[in-house]
Amino acid sequence: MKSHKNRCLLYNQGLMSYLKAHGWQRSLLTERIHDPNLDDVLILLEHPPVYTLGQGSNSDFLKFDIDKSLYDVHRIERGGEVTYHCPGQLVGYPILNLQSYRKDLHWYLRQLEEVIIRVLAVYGLQGERIPAFTGVWLQGRKVAAIGIKVSRWVTMHGFALNVCPDMTGFERIVPCGISDKPVGSLVEWIPGITCQEVRFYVAQSFAEVFGVELIESQPQEFFQPE
Repeated sequence: MKSHKNRCLLYNQGLMSYLKAHGWQRSLLTERIHDPNLDDVLILLEHPPVYTLGQGSNSDFLKFDIDKSLYDVHRIERGGEVTYHCPGQLVGYPILNLQSYRKDLHWYLRQLEEVIIRVLAVYGLQGERIPAFTGVWLQGRKVAAIGIKVSRWVTMHGFALNVCPDMTGFERIVPCGISDKPVGSLVEWIPGITCQEVRFYVAQSFAEVFGVELIESQPQEFFQPE
């Protein structure tokens, strides 16, 4: 472990299409595989409505025909089953070199859960883990989904926290392939909550859990907000 804090660039973005954010992540990951001395990154953003399926996920968990879909659907290289993103859901994409932390994917997943649990604690809510599943639950409702991809110990993808989204999009899938555990959003417990305020607490908790120094930054050239 390094004695000093790792620097981590914080990119606070607005609404960004899924494919644009995905390309950006891949670019950041490739750069860091080639140059491990580059700073880590945490991207926080929201997506327009989109469904994504993990690498080995089962399309039976979609309640619509993927080939005749009116919806935006992408199969991508993260782990996990189908999930839904939309405005009002805060998505975090950490691009971290785990060689500077711990080369242990289970540890990393638990750390991401811990970030969310600490955010909920700010609001006096007790987030819970469920053994054998990944994510964070509140009173039996899943409020945060987590799915990652790691290449040469550099991470991409990350977590999605339901803050105040339109939840109807979840009705068209079996979220994360778990049929007997409903999804929820923080607005059910905290009326009026917004992604804007939650971003601050997510960044703060992320810095604490991973022991990094966050440096708010703006991305260069191609990846300006849409």
